[in-house]
Parts: sequence; structure tokens; C-alpha cells
Amino acid sequence: MTVRPRRRIHLAAHFPGVNSTTVWADPRSKSQIGFSSFEHLARTAERGLFDFFFLAEGLRLREHKGRIHDLDVVGRPEALTVLNALAAVTSPIGLAATVNATFNEPYELARRLATLDHLSGGRAAWNVVTSSDAFTGENFRRGGYLDRADRYTRAAEFVAVARELWDSWTPDGLSRPFAHRGQHFDIAGEFTVPRSPQGHPVVIQAGDSGEGREFAARTADVIFTRHGTLEDGRAFYADVKRRLAKYGRSVDDLKIMPGVSVVLGDTAAEAQERAAGIRRQQVSPQNAILALEQIWGTDLSSYDPDGPFPDFDPVPDASLTQGRTRRGDTVAMAEKWRALSREKGLSIRQTVIEASGRQSFIGTPEAVAAELEAFVRQDAADGFILVPHLTPGGLDEFVDRVVPLLQERGAFRTEYRGTTLRSHLGLPDPAGKG
Repeated sequence: MTVRPRRRIHLAAHFPGVNSTTVWADPRSKSQIGFSSFEHLARTAERGLFDFFFLAEGLRLREHKGRIHDLDVVGRPEALTVLNALAAVTSPIGLAATVNATFNEPYELARRLATLDHLSGGRAAWNVVTSSDAFTGENFRRGGYLDRADRYTRAAEFVAVARELWDSWTPDGLSRPFAHRGQHFDIAGEFTVPRSPQGHPVVIQAGDSGEGREFAARTADVIFTRHGTLEDGRAFYADVKRRLAKYGRSVDDLKIMPGVSVVLGDTAAEAQERAAGIRRQQVSPQNAILALEQIWGTDLSSYDPDGPFPDFDPVPDASLTQGRTRRGDTVAMAEKWRALSREKGLSIRQTVIEASGRQSFIGTPEAVAAELEAFVRQDAADGFILVPHLTPGGLDEFVDRVVPLLQERGAFRTEYRGTTLRSHLGLPDPAGKG
């Protein structure tokens, strides 16, 4: 196994919300929509010298069996507006927003991102997501018009157009007309926002599919991914990095940062006990049945979460849950879960807890620091996006107990050396077009 010389770890913080990551019932869990919660987590990440603070966003509340999904957040403010407010109370942490490339237009979004980059002094980032979901599209005039096969071609052109707009101002402040004629966009005019402090906002892409990997290799500065083991991480890392050369990019031009969670304890046993307790809180009896229904595609409310699995296969192409991507081959996943249940004698809830475990790193602060560094040194990641299970204080313990150990190991910065997000990530500024 090839092990690189010691490299610095990149860290970012994700504001949690949907799905079963968040422990809603914990008395320390506060508002999911109040600005004080966003501010607390962002400032904690900045105190920990993280590269950026990351907001996800959905364009429609998901539904399950015709009702609002129990694990969705009602009332979450629009991400870029929140980040513009955070720009006034943070510095120099990066500020990343998820914005959909299917239901937005390049000129308007490029202006909003460039505005955040100016207001923050060069700290803006855009997490590019796509959708072919007609359910989400009902909130827009175009509806669900985009074929699934076209979503990445539109996204790639969208990013290219945004970069054309950002480049239409020269570094010395001269504005030039732009014109783009393409498959998805036909626009011309003059861009109203001067070139921003880091040239272009950083582009993040989330996705593990072959299409997503290729899109990231061609277009992104950071890829937000997930993998549960060192071996899986190394395979993903090697696959994505080898794709860069065909686009004239080096391995350092794209940072791979999986989303992870951390559970700490004073001993390994205590950490494991805490992790198990968190998982029991995350997967309540109700949530266990909901998770099962999303795979089986049928109403299973009559099933006992502490009982056995259904003995029939999932319903193909079911629409029980709207606004959420189904999990690939549901028949294969159902059999995998039933096999796990049979092998270990687990109930429905116990199986869901074991099969969908979210904790990536569990142990003492010393053990977690060593394991994080090992992932980076062995080319399984360039860094990590931490997804805490509590809002907004779920990052406090990591910053207080793990970050100092990473610094002692020489694996993490002891101060910010630059003021832009590109400088934090070690990415070059895009060349301006004079």
C-alpha cells in the first residue's frame, strides 16, 4: 500500500436537518430554522479553523403517504440568504450553499453567488445539485420537464455559463459583453457584478454515480461523497482522481471530502455505548417503519418495528414517498436487510439501526484523530465534511477535543493563512481573461 507523506486535512461543517441523522428529541436540540442556530454552528466551525460551512437545501417538502415527511424541516430559510447574513458575523470561514441547477437560471444565480463572494470577501461556494423529479418541478413553471439523462448535461452547461459570466469582468475591473449559445441556454448581455475576490466561487458537487463522478472530474473543485470504510474510500478516491487528467487537471485540483459523523468517549467502550444510544434515538420505532416503507414502496404501518420483516418483495416504481430518490435496486436491498435480520436475529428496528448506521468515526479523541489522518494519508479522502447529530451544538466537542490533537500531529492548520475559501482549500485562483 502506497502511503503519501503527511498532508494537511481539510475540514468542513454541514448543518444537519432532514433524514434520520438529526436527533430531534434530545433536549439540547434547538431550532432548525432560527438564525442563532446557523450562527452557532458556523462560528464553532470557524473557531475550529474549518475550511467552510455547508448548507443543504430542498425545493419542496417531501411527502410520505400523502403527508409531509416526518423527517423533513418545515420553514428552513433559503440558503444563500442565510449565508449572506452569516458573512457579517464570520470571517474567514467559507460559506457554501446548495443550489439546484435544474430549476434556476445561470444569469440570476451567478449574480447571487458573486454577490455573496463580494460580501464575504471571497468565501462563497456553490454545491451544484440536479433533479429530474416532476414532484419538485410542480413548484416551477417548467415542471418536471427535464429528462433524467439530461440533468448532468444541463448542469455542466450551467456551470460553464456561470463561469463565462464571472469571467466577463477582467481582474482590473473592465466589463465586457457576453454571449452564450448552447443546448440549454441562449443568453447575451452584460454581467452586472464585478469580478469577485476569489475570481469564481468554489464549485462543489455531491454524488457517487458514474455520471456524478465524471461531472465532478470535469467541473468541480470539491466533491461531497460518502463511503463507509477505508477500502471503499480508497477505491472511490482513485477512480475520481484518475478521471482528472482527461480534462487537463491535476490530482490537487479536486478535493474529495466525504460526509462523516463522529462520536467521542473517554474510552472506546464509552464511545461505542454513546454511538449505540444515538442510533436508537435516530431510528425510533416510527422511523424504522418509515425507512422500510421507502424500500418496500407500500404501507407497512401494521407491522411491528420489534417484529420480523415482510415476506414479500418491494413494489417496483412505487410512489409512496415523493421528493426522495429511491434507493437503487430495492429488491436487492430488501433481501440484504432480511438476510442481515436472519443472520443476527434482529427485528425490523434493530436491522435498520445496524444497516443504516451513520457514525463514521467512533472512539476516544486520540483514536479518532489518528483515524482521520490515516484516511487522508492513505488516499481515501482529502478531508471530511462533518455532519453532527445535534443542532446547533453537535460540533462543539469535536472542535474542543479532536482539533487540538490534529494540530499536535501536524495534520491540521493552527491558523488561517489566507482570507478566501480557495486559499483554505489550496486551490488556485482561476485565470482572469484580460
